[in-house]
Amino acid sequence: MQTQVTFQSDGLDLAGILHLPDELRPTERRPCFIVLHGFGTNKNGTTPRKVSEVLEEMGYVVLRFDARGCGESGGEPAFILCQDQVRDTQNAVTFLHSVEQVNPSRIGVIGHSFGGAVAPYATATDERIAACVSVAGWGDGVAKFREQHPTLEQWQNFLAKLEQGRHYRQETDQALMIPRFDIVPIPQSMRHLLAHDSIMEFPAETAMSMMDFHANDVVGLISPRPYLILHPADDTVTPTSQALGLFTNAKQPCDMHLVSGTDHFMFADDNGLVRRILEDWLDRHFPVSPIG
Repeated sequence: MQTQVTFQSDGLDLAGILHLPDELRPTERRPCFIVLHGFGTNKNGTTPRKVSEVLEEMGYVVLRFDARGCGESGGEPAFILCQDQVRDTQNAVTFLHSVEQVNPSRIGVIGHSFGGAVAPYATATDERIAACVSVAGWGDGVAKFREQHPTLEQWQNFLAKLEQGRHYRQETDQALMIPRFDIVPIPQSMRHLLAHDSIMEFPAETAMSMMDFHANDVVGLISPRPYLILHPADDTVTPTSQALGLFTNAKQPCDMHLVSGTDHFMFADDNGLVRRILEDWLDRHFPVSPIG
C-alpha cells in the first residue's frame, strides 16, 4: 500500500510516499528504509521507485521523498545544497518516529548517486540511523568532478564557470544557472532513465556545494552500524574510484560490491544480481524482524 505523506524540514513541507507491506498486521512495527533520489530528480524517478518496490516486497516499510527544491517539495526550485539534503534526510527520520508502523530503532537509509553521497553523510552524523546503503554514490566532491571533467580544458572551463557564478552572485544577488549536464555529464544513451520532470539547470551554488561535500571525512563514524556500497564496475557517470574511496575510509562492518554488466542506474536496469546482493546483505545485517 502506498500513501502520500508530508513532513517538515527546516520549516519546509517535503512530499513523500510511504510504502506499507500488504501483510503488515495492525499492531506490528517493521524496520524502515528512507530512499534518497539522485541529483535534481525526485521520488518518482525509475531508481527510487524500483528500490522502494524491492524493499517493500521484502517486507520493509519504505519512505521515498522529494528533497527540498525538488519534485513536489517546498523550497526554492533547483536550489540544491548537499547539507540541506542531509538535514532533509535526518528530518525524515524524525517524521518516521511518529509513524506507528515503523520500529524507530530500525531505520535505514539507501541513496542513489547524489543520494548515495548524502546517505553515508547523514548516517555518520545521526546515530538514529541504523544502516546505510550507497548506490553509485561518491565521497569526495573535488575528485569526483575532476574525473567527470577529464581533460585539462574541460576542468578549467568548469572551475571558471563556478568562479563566474561567485562573481555573478556578488554583483547581482542572483544565481548564475548552469545546465545539469555541464555539471554532471551523463551519456545520451542513459538520459531517458532520469525522472521525466528532472531539474535541467542549477545555480552555480549547487555545484559549489557538491565540490565542498566530502562524505569520506565522516563515513568512518557509521561503524559499528552496517554499511553497504554498491557501484557499477565501470560507471560512466559517477567514477568507480568514488566507491573505493568510501570503502577505504569506512570502518567495519562495511561491504562493497563492484558489479559488471550494469551502469550508473543499477536498479533501473532490472539487474537480478544487484537485487540478490542487496537482499542477501539485508538478510545478514538488517533483517525484517517485526515487533508487536
